Amino acid sequence: MLSEVLLIAGKDLRIEFRSRVALNQVAPFALLILILFGFALDADRASLTTFTPGLYWVAILLSSVLAVHRSVAVEAGEGAREGLLLSGLRPASVFLGKTVALIAQILVVAIVLLGGVVIFYEATIDDGVLLVTSLVGAVLGVGAAGTLYGALLGGQRARETILPILLLPVLAPVLIAATRAFGDAMGTVAADGWPWTSLLYAFAALYLALGVLAHGVLMEES
Repeated sequence: MLSEVLLIAGKDLRIEFRSRVALNQVAPFALLILILFGFALDADRASLTTFTPGLYWVAILLSSVLAVHRSVAVEAGEGAREGLLLSGLRPASVFLGKTVALIAQILVVAIVLLGGVVIFYEATIDDGVLLVTSLVGAVLGVGAAGTLYGALLGGQRARETILPILLLPVLAPVLIAATRAFGDAMGTVAADGWPWTSLLYAFAALYLALGVLAHGVLMEES
């Protein structure tokens, strides 16, 4: 199963490496969101510092929708989805492989944005371990949920508009928990970020389990 997961992940990552959508489109889009937030709150530097964790994660989630849509589009053309169905690969392996590839792309964007908030917002990091741990948990959850909903809407003609409508409300717990954890890691709120980090990993585990169990049915139905 591991070889199948790596095969699917490698396929998606090779396509991304050749097209560079994450670096050339998704990351600049996310940075533009941060810059616009900065202009909107520039008159109040204290508020900008306080809201940095929330603004960071709003930018991540909005840009993740583009990454999920790209992941779905990879399988949409030239009978690629039918090819996966006929390949004999386990549906769980396909789900996990696409999730790994999506997580890698979102992590690249998240790292670029982290540098953005340090440069543009002058953010400071008080607890690097908490920040990295919560970042990984949140990206795992976003990647798993994004792959699951991408499979659900893969065959829909209007997926470009339906995907954000369905996915963003589902990711609301990630936004809340990651913002609280980052607030503690950056010293902007007096809260314990570790319970919120645990919630992020619970959310990721839930959607990983759902994806492993349901991906085969979703592939056939969509």
